[in-house]
Amino acid sequence: MITEINTGLPAMADPSVIQPGDEMYQIVTRLYPICRSITGNGVRQTLQILQDYIPVQIKEVPTGTPVFDWTVPKEWNIQDAWIKDPQGNIILSFKDHNLHVLNYSTPIHKTVSLAELKPHLFSLPDKPDWIPYRTSYYNENWGFCMTHRQLESLEDGDYEVCIDSSLEPGSLTYGECFLPGSTEEEVLISCHICHPSLANDNLSGISLAVKLIQWLQEQPHRYSYRFLFIPGTIGSITWLSLNEQQAFKIKHGLVATLVGDSGRFTYKKSRRGNATIDRAAAHALKHIQLPYHIIDFFPYGYDERQYCSPGFNLPVGCLMRTPHGQYPEYHTSADNLDLVQPQNLTESYQLYKTILQILEGNGIYVNQNPKCEPQLGKRGLYRAISGDNHTKSYEMAMLWVLNLSDGEHSLLEIAEKADIPFEFIQKVAVLLEEHGLLKLQTFL
Repeated sequence: MITEINTGLPAMADPSVIQPGDEMYQIVTRLYPICRSITGNGVRQTLQILQDYIPVQIKEVPTGTPVFDWTVPKEWNIQDAWIKDPQGNIILSFKDHNLHVLNYSTPIHKTVSLAELKPHLFSLPDKPDWIPYRTSYYNENWGFCMTHRQLESLEDGDYEVCIDSSLEPGSLTYGECFLPGSTEEEVLISCHICHPSLANDNLSGISLAVKLIQWLQEQPHRYSYRFLFIPGTIGSITWLSLNEQQAFKIKHGLVATLVGDSGRFTYKKSRRGNATIDRAAAHALKHIQLPYHIIDFFPYGYDERQYCSPGFNLPVGCLMRTPHGQYPEYHTSADNLDLVQPQNLTESYQLYKTILQILEGNGIYVNQNPKCEPQLGKRGLYRAISGDNHTKSYEMAMLWVLNLSDGEHSLLEIAEKADIPFEFIQKVAVLLEEHGLLKLQTFL
């Protein structure tokens, strides 16, 4: 059981100590230049780099494999791409920014008029200096993305276009890291790994998962933990199709994404709406002393919609900061290394840790002296916590735990009812058990 106690209050960072967010930011920076997609060498390269940090296994699923109502697509790889203007000057290059190419573009090398080229050009009129991120995964097409300011500056004439790519049978690649615990019941942490150079919408979630794995490796834990690094949508569908029976061992789950910006935290509930993970996340958010928002499940977004599809209905929520589409930089070149900040990553990591600590420590206890309150002073229990900055909170936590430890209320339920951080409730439960006043009935 994870016994580390977190008061739920933001800790003052020691500037001389490397913070978790600093290490996470280094991972984001290292992965940022790579052109990823739902398949291809960019995903493999990313997973190979992650192997420098964690024991992630790289899995390959062949093109054409049926996965429920879908089929694993052809594999896409790209070497280079560019546009030359009528004077023969290169005016746009994949080597300058990998968002310049419509992701999954079919190969092409030809000369076209501006009128023929324009339907294959994508820009953002309302954000004229940013490059959009566009894809064509399941509809073969080719194209380029550029700033709207550059698009408007194009002169009439013939343009030479080249996309040196391949779209052919191969495989879908994903990563999996499994950390066995003392029980076969699992906690799932899933993040998507299919976006090119987007720092918040992709890499922040990956770096968070890596840091959580490193933390879990350092201590015993009850639950087994399964981390998936998968291409969005088709990746979770593929994993669920190939691991249908294994999936039902998942007792709690979170989709990790969009955790590096400075917006308030947002928790999207599981389809069940009141699963333990939903309540644990809500409780942790309530006591983290940072802005947050909780929203109900809806069938759009990230891979939570696959895990929560009615045939599975797994207890998987999505914990992010600003939701997708609700920050200006979303799916543009402005989702870069300036948008993601180490302090934001640290806060997200600490919140995820707090939620996992709640899951690990949540259990049902039985009061061994249930007829009236036991005398705590003679047992030295008040002295055991005297001098603690949160003495009064611990005293109230003891009274709540003793009163509601009737074999029916879990520690999380007690923490919710008492409006006291779970960490206090868990700490006093352990203390009361050591003094023979409580007995653990079961962990949940």
